[in-house]
Amino acid sequence: MANILVVDDEPNIRRTLRMLLEKEGHNVADASSSAQALAIVAEQHIDLVMLDLRLGTEDGLDVLSRIRARGEHPEIVIVTAHAEVDEAVRAMKLGAYDYLVKPLAPDELLIRVGKILEKRAQSQELMQLREEAARRHEPYVASQSESMREIMRRVQRIARQDMPVLITGETGAGKEVIARLVHRLSTRAAKRFVAVNSCALTENLLDSELFGHVRGAFTGANTSQPGLFQEADGGTLFLDEIGDITQSLQAKLLRVLQEGEIRPVGSSKIAKVNVRVIAATNRDLWTLSETGEYRKDLLFRLGVIEIKIPPLRQRRDDIYALTDFFLARQNEKIDAGKPFEITPRARRKLYMYDWPGNVRELTSVLERSFALADGHVIDAEDIIINQNTAADSGGEPPHGMSLHEIEVAHIRRVMELCQSNQVKASKLLGISRSTLQRKLKYLNGSDD
Repeated sequence: MANILVVDDEPNIRRTLRMLLEKEGHNVADASSSAQALAIVAEQHIDLVMLDLRLGTEDGLDVLSRIRARGEHPEIVIVTAHAEVDEAVRAMKLGAYDYLVKPLAPDELLIRVGKILEKRAQSQELMQLREEAARRHEPYVASQSESMREIMRRVQRIARQDMPVLITGETGAGKEVIARLVHRLSTRAAKRFVAVNSCALTENLLDSELFGHVRGAFTGANTSQPGLFQEADGGTLFLDEIGDITQSLQAKLLRVLQEGEIRPVGSSKIAKVNVRVIAATNRDLWTLSETGEYRKDLLFRLGVIEIKIPPLRQRRDDIYALTDFFLARQNEKIDAGKPFEITPRARRKLYMYDWPGNVRELTSVLERSFALADGHVIDAEDIIINQNTAADSGGEPPHGMSLHEIEVAHIRRVMELCQSNQVKASKLLGISRSTLQRKLKYLNGSDD
């Protein structure tokens, strides 16, 4: 439960709020003046302050400003009268989270307080997660796009639900990274996380790998061997490329999910396992289920919770952020000498490329650039990208195009990427906005 401070100059309101909030299990302190409130905030850990806008002759906005000036970060809810709503809005601009209008309805009050504290807890968990990820050098900490932030929030919500999870996305998008994060935030975090690539083994080998085998089950099986489900017992089993397994293995996997049972290859005995399955694929399993290639009953079990990771080209804000992340990680490896730098030209080249291999490809390109660079400055020429896409990513110009045609195509592509935002486009192009406007005016005229 939370630590809540009620600041109001009316004893009856303080007493009523204290009773309501303590009944919900919260620890409640109260203050009738700014001096008392500031002293409590300084001495105790406070999660939420319920602050009356009028404290006798004192101004609640002044208390709000002084709390924030001290570097304290509790959530602050302004309590106000109808006539003071404008002041409450001004308080929110100063850092208040929300406001409540007197008279306070108990049910509404408790609902609002509950939601505020829930969001605060999520924010604190996300902050701790980012700090831990930074220590582990994990790239999702660098994500700046709203789509990835929403995925992070969703992971926090579903991690402790102990149900199968299906993660979908293109190759290299970071599906295993998200799977490991789900495990780390789950109630199974103290147990093992076991990963297997389903398409890296033949059907017979994968069958034995997953479910184990007994001695004599097949040629070369000289001893009994537990499978990955048994190794992951109590923890999490990550099945990558789950869309490529055969119908026979699909049926066996369904049994595990439904009954928590496995039968090792060559055995007549059934073994119980307690494993959370997280599966990943770059295929559209729902479409495959319609054609009969994939079992619908298995998909319904796996896809109760589905996380879709967008490709890097659809969250370009992350390209710069990930570039900075990998740059910082590389520079931490340097014992002596100058740290690496990446020029704006090189960054633009990275930004303009569509990254069909997603984060994995970006990582590879940057690591190759660091390894082959002559000095400590990485420029556009040092960014070596797949030659098949060099024309699209800043390499040699397409054969037969004039310099003017190349410029026209490039400007149009940048404007499309920036959704016609001239400020962003001019920064990417490395020209002033006025220069871009002149070029656009010329291009629009030449199209007529």
